Amino acid sequence: MDTSPRPDSPLTQVIRDGVSEARITASSQPCWTRLRELGTELWLDTGDLEAAAELWSAEFTALTTNNTLLNAEIQKGLYDAWIPEAAEAARAEEPGLEGQDLVLEVAFALNARHGLRLVQRFGADVSVELHTDLAEDTERSVAYGLRYHALCPEHFIVKVPLTAAGLVAARRLAETGVRVNFTLGFSARENALIAHVARPAWANVFMGRLNAWVAGEGLGDGAWVGERATLASQALLRRLRAQGLPTRQIGASMRSGEQVSTLAGLDVYTMPVNVAQEFLAGNPAPESLQDRTGEDYRPQFAAGVDPRAEGLEDLWQTPEAFLEVCAGLGERDPASLSAEEILESLHGAGFGAVLPRLGEAEHAALRAGGKLPERARWREAVTRGEAGLDALFTLAGLHAFSQDQEALDRRIANALAEAGLRS
Repeated sequence: MDTSPRPDSPLTQVIRDGVSEARITASSQPCWTRLRELGTELWLDTGDLEAAAELWSAEFTALTTNNTLLNAEIQKGLYDAWIPEAAEAARAEEPGLEGQDLVLEVAFALNARHGLRLVQRFGADVSVELHTDLAEDTERSVAYGLRYHALCPEHFIVKVPLTAAGLVAARRLAETGVRVNFTLGFSARENALIAHVARPAWANVFMGRLNAWVAGEGLGDGAWVGERATLASQALLRRLRAQGLPTRQIGASMRSGEQVSTLAGLDVYTMPVNVAQEFLAGNPAPESLQDRTGEDYRPQFAAGVDPRAEGLEDLWQTPEAFLEVCAGLGERDPASLSAEEILESLHGAGFGAVLPRLGEAEHAALRAGGKLPERARWREAVTRGEAGLDALFTLAGLHAFSQDQEALDRRIANALAEAGLRS
């Protein structure tokens, strides 16, 4: 299937036709202004146009969507009547297109069209995410990333998930001028690998899931775990930017308004609407907000818990030997670098836990566990260094996104069936 950018193609025209959102007029908010002064860029983590409009401020510069957030919008039925039109346009480009290839094309079109609506409404950058079927496919990830970029080069940011294939794809996209938001990161060491090899504009730590896991597994109250990992990653990325690498830190999976204050000065926040609302509801004084990126937040663990054996210290520690391996991979020619070569280098150097090789049964266990890996299932593997806790969170997150993507795909297939079109 040809997935190269086609600026005048039937599908491109259908994606763009009829997108006409009135630009919102936004005023400033003193606390948001103060955070911008401290160096924090402010993004909203939502695909809901109306929810974002209620909170939008002149200081906000972007919105992020993902497979879960887009699925929530699609399940409202907003695009059911448009889906057959997109499918027919895709088939006009490639007669005979059907099955999952057709669904993937329509899912791309939905993501792009909704993203364009967000761009028009808010005049902001928008992160659009690759279909989860592409997570292990370097070539198609690059192809679809280029197509997103061609649709809106000024405002689209392409989200690529953390896999070995994603590292190569993101690097190739970045070298063509595509801004990449490298997603599903959970530790400083993952982001060291991402910054060196993929060289995206942004990398993430999904901090809220880390805190929730520690509390849910009874290892402690969960406080400061995600924050410590995020600030360690922020410090590392600042160090690497001084060496010429471009990547900036996103604080993702924010769960409370308090984190808006305690992480002030972070490169970027991507805030769910409820987090931003909770922060403002506290009526903080703008002058109370200070740069917190130098804080030494220390989690308190329950009696008898060994944070190293649990893999928790790997969230914020980045050994120099690991950084050397990452730097070596980053110096490789991305045109010839393969996902397998990345895996071989990491495993050969003793750092395979960052991108572990798992079997089908292990992936099935992660998929069944939801967004958070089950400690009882994985503790021995983590303690033995076979799989990093950060890597398990990344894989669990990818499987969770895949399930939401499958729900979106089913919506597409049902809409096509109701229109008398085969998927």
